[in-house]
Amino acid sequence: MPVAQGKPVLLVPKAIVRYDPAYNHETYYDKYILSYLAAEYIDANSSLVQTLKNGRRVVRKKALRAEFPLTKENLYIFSRDHPAVMQRYRDYLEGLEKKGERYYVGPGDEGLIAEALITAIENIQAGNDSASEYHRMMIGVVEFLFFPELLYPKKEVEINQGRKRIDITMENGAREGIFHELHEVRQLPCSFVALECKNYGRDVANPELDQIAGRFSPLRGKFGILCCRGFNDRGTFIERCRDTLREDRGLVIPLDDVTVTELLRFVESGHRERVFARIRELVNEVWLS
Repeated sequence: MPVAQGKPVLLVPKAIVRYDPAYNHETYYDKYILSYLAAEYIDANSSLVQTLKNGRRVVRKKALRAEFPLTKENLYIFSRDHPAVMQRYRDYLEGLEKKGERYYVGPGDEGLIAEALITAIENIQAGNDSASEYHRMMIGVVEFLFFPELLYPKKEVEINQGRKRIDITMENGAREGIFHELHEVRQLPCSFVALECKNYGRDVANPELDQIAGRFSPLRGKFGILCCRGFNDRGTFIERCRDTLREDRGLVIPLDDVTVTELLRFVESGHRERVFARIRELVNEVWLS
C-alpha cells in the first residue's frame, strides 16, 4: 500500500467515487426545504406570497432565504420536524444511483478546468519537439471530456506481442448515448476506443489513417479518434475516413484543436451534454456518407 507522510493511502477507482458528497446540503435546502416552505406559505396566504400578472401566486426564494436562513441548526430542526421531505431527497439520490447519474466535479470547477485546458493546448507548439507534451495533454483532455462514458485511459499500449503500439486506449463504459449506440445499435465493435495523437504542423493523411485502422480488431474494437492540431483541407480527410469505413476497416473521426476547444467551451459554459451531441455529429459525418 502506498504511504504519504507516514500514513497509508487507499486508492479507489475513479469510476465508483463521488468528488462531491452524496448528501449535498445546499441542494437539499434549495430544492426541497425551500420548495416545501413556499407551498406552506402559499396555503397559509402568508405576507410573503406575491401574485403575478397571470394570477399565479408565488413566494420568491430570496424572501424564503431571509425568513429561513441556511444554517446547520435550521437544517436539523426542519429535518426532525419534516422527515417525509428528507425521505424524498433520499429517494431522489437513490434514483440517481440507479440511473448511473453521478456527480464528480462542480460546474464551477469544471469551467475552470476547461478554461485551463484550452490555454494549455494553445501553448503547445506543433512539431516533433513537443510531441510528448501534446500526447500527455490529450490523455487529460479526453478523460476530462468523455468520463465516465470512456474510462481508464492508458498510454502507449502494446499489441500484437509488442509489434505495434496504440497511443491511448480507453474502455467503453457508456450505458447510453453515441458510444453505447455504436456498439449495441450500429453493431460496430468498440469495447475499447483507440486514440492516436499527431502533433504535426501539417494535415494528417492516409498514412496516419492507415496506422490507426491497423490497430483495430473485432475484440479490441473498430472505432478510433485521431487527435491532431488542425487541417488545411478537412474535407479530404473526412472522405478518407469514409473510404476506410466503407472498406470495413473501422470508423475513425478527427479531433483537431478547433473541435477540442469547441467541446471544452461547452463544458466551460455549463453545457456538458453538448459534448456528446457534437461527437454524434462527427460520427454521422463519416457514417452517413
